[in-house]
Amino acid sequence: MTHPSSGRFRRVRPRRGPARITVALTLTMLAACAGPVEVRKVSLVRSYDDARHTTLQGHGPGPDTRIVLHRRGLDNLWNRHPDRAIAALRQQAATDHDDELPDMLFALAELSYRQGLRHHRGEDFLAAAVYAYAFLQPGRADGPNPYDPRFRQAADFYNLGLTAAFPAPVAIVAQRRALPFGEIELSADPAQLHWHGRLLEGFLPTATLAVSGMRNVYRTPGLGEALTALGRPEDGTPGATQETTQNNRMFEVTSRLRIPANMTLDIDDPRRQVLTGHLHGRLVMHVMDEAANTPVPPAYDQTAARAISLQETALWTKEYRGFFDGTTYDGTQPRLVAMTPHRPGNMPVVFIHGTASSPYRWAGMVNDLLENRNIRDHFDFWFFSYATSNPIPYSAWQLRRAITQAVDSLGGTKADPALGHITLVGHSQGGLLARMLVINPGDRLWNGTAGRPLSTFHLNARTRELIRETMFPTPMPEIQRVVFIATPQHGSYLAGMSLAQLIGGMASLPWRVSETAREIVTGAGDSTHVDNRMPRLGSVYAMSPRSPFMRTLPTIPIMPDVHTHSIIPVCGTGDPLSRADDGVVSYESAHIPGVDSELVVRHSEHSTQSNPFTIAEVQRILLLQLAQNPATASRSIPQRAAAR
Repeated sequence: MTHPSSGRFRRVRPRRGPARITVALTLTMLAACAGPVEVRKVSLVRSYDDARHTTLQGHGPGPDTRIVLHRRGLDNLWNRHPDRAIAALRQQAATDHDDELPDMLFALAELSYRQGLRHHRGEDFLAAAVYAYAFLQPGRADGPNPYDPRFRQAADFYNLGLTAAFPAPVAIVAQRRALPFGEIELSADPAQLHWHGRLLEGFLPTATLAVSGMRNVYRTPGLGEALTALGRPEDGTPGATQETTQNNRMFEVTSRLRIPANMTLDIDDPRRQVLTGHLHGRLVMHVMDEAANTPVPPAYDQTAARAISLQETALWTKEYRGFFDGTTYDGTQPRLVAMTPHRPGNMPVVFIHGTASSPYRWAGMVNDLLENRNIRDHFDFWFFSYATSNPIPYSAWQLRRAITQAVDSLGGTKADPALGHITLVGHSQGGLLARMLVINPGDRLWNGTAGRPLSTFHLNARTRELIRETMFPTPMPEIQRVVFIATPQHGSYLAGMSLAQLIGGMASLPWRVSETAREIVTGAGDSTHVDNRMPRLGSVYAMSPRSPFMRTLPTIPIMPDVHTHSIIPVCGTGDPLSRADDGVVSYESAHIPGVDSELVVRHSEHSTQSNPFTIAEVQRILLLQLAQNPATASRSIPQRAAAR
């Protein structure tokens, strides 16, 4: 607008008082029309998180527990005085015996668990486990609906509550424990700690352990605290005699390998007892390899148990030491180790590692194989360790002795026919050791390697006997099946390279092997350059395609009654197979005619033991072995004599 006296323009503010009042009234009316309940669309992830939110994630109580607190008028008390809120809710549960009791028990379990996380109090965690057990009522028909998400959550409160209330070392003995509202008296039968002639001890919980280095981590869902246990041989019991004598011990059930175990806290009439101040319960121990005599399955963490075993035994530390130091296995150290005590009717599977390796390399395969119940219930896994730089016939002789001692120490095949159905699984050089146990070469192997009959050598009786045992082997009747994995049946081109020969020459040999070699050379009438010929006795030279040993061994047929299988890895697609290899062994070297089956594992290098296709094939072969021995498959699994 223009001012009348100056002609200039100026802005005149409109009078907005009535307009503002109108707008305010309109908004008020609109708000009054809107309802107090709002429905909005959320993502599937958000929907799931909102419905499954619990204290298990470290947050506040979940929606189900919040409902109980709100309906019981305890919201504010929980926020200000959590312990008082729990006591008040417990009092209401004791006096109001109605349909809401299960809801209150679940809420008490979650709130107690939350207090345990807050204050790190064992009695709170134990209370959470007790309340969760009362909510679940395991084994009773009037328990919660299994489709109720609280069913699994309560099982987790129970399992994790026990883990926190019974930390390492877990003592499965009679004891009295405090609770926030009283105490619980626990009994434990000592007989349940006896397992196959061994005393179970050293119980470690696994819930707070993370496993790395194994591709697949297996856990068995169920109730209870997942544990691992060590088995100590009991003096004077049958289980303690399964090992050979200390002076010549080549087979033993290892004392460091752990077994998956479980501990549950069982309460009779839990919903009645939990609302009293003095409870009675039982600590019950379970072992995974036995059918649990319980209304619900126990929880196990089997991969964690196997990983701890490997970590404690440190098998991988022997890989290169076992190659360069051939005397590593010359003493009383065990060469054949069993994962568990032998159960009558179980067929042994012997795993034989390759050059500069150890039983550790079978970890991934064994972890997967043991998840098959038929394999776990009908096979025993044994692992052979040896100095991989030693002559192949010498290592094969050690393997033969170890298996013989194992079978004899377990009563022989007459006492247990399953011991006569052994499967050998050999990787790389380990496959060559296995082959030496299923051939009958006569004098062909020696003549082809030495170039002269043994009778032309001037040797003492002890040396001649060792040569006959190592170079004139006879087939072992207990061996029923052999699986060759990446085995250089016709030699390894890598072993023929000068660098490999140099490394092989750096390895030391056992004194008995060295002295035998010296006597062979001098007995042949040639004492010159004896030391320079010593490296040629080692496994690296023997696996060269040009070595006399490697040129002779493939010409000796495997016994026709032995089932054989080849698993041959090749890099890339392996096309054409005639030029394919795994980086160490060519396909043409690993291939042998007449096997029961041959699997080419493509896109795999030499160390193929953890390849899923390799593992699946070994599993197929073991199940085939089981199917062809129906008497073993149909036997019943012995139960541990222990009161439940």
